Amino acid sequence: MTRLELKTEGEAGVIVTRRFAAPPAQVYRAHVEPALLQRWCTGPDGWTMPVCISEPNPGGRIRFEWSDGTAGFFLTGEYLEIDPGRRIVHVERMHLPDPTPDNRVTTTFAPDGTGTLLRLVMQLPSAEARAAMLATGMDEGMEASYARLEAQLEDAA
Repeated sequence: MTRLELKTEGEAGVIVTRRFAAPPAQVYRAHVEPALLQRWCTGPDGWTMPVCISEPNPGGRIRFEWSDGTAGFFLTGEYLEIDPGRRIVHVERMHLPDPTPDNRVTTTFAPDGTGTLLRLVMQLPSAEARAAMLATGMDEGMEASYARLEAQLEDAA
């Protein structure tokens, strides 16, 4: 199993990379199909995603709601570009409870041997917004989700 790598770029960018032992089309599907997202994209153990709206087409809505049984938060957004199996560009905002500024996210799914190299580039509106996001420990929640996804992809193989 690989772990995600997180780097900052410029004043407000974040780049996350991670390898998966599954083909790009399969990793892509797991990022856009609501039933699949709800199985893996839940962050740390104990959290669930009771609401998942994902309309993967330009202008399509995104709404993910997470809960640990006592507290929760949600994300809203819109898909800007979709290249099935290869690339997703979307805008997202977290509601904590007030909405954060828009974060533009480009996710690519590149063949890597028999697997996939996922590259997620987040362009936040400011250095302050990036610092606040990184201070939440978001990389730990992302890695917990990606480890869950990797296990599900292996089970499907």
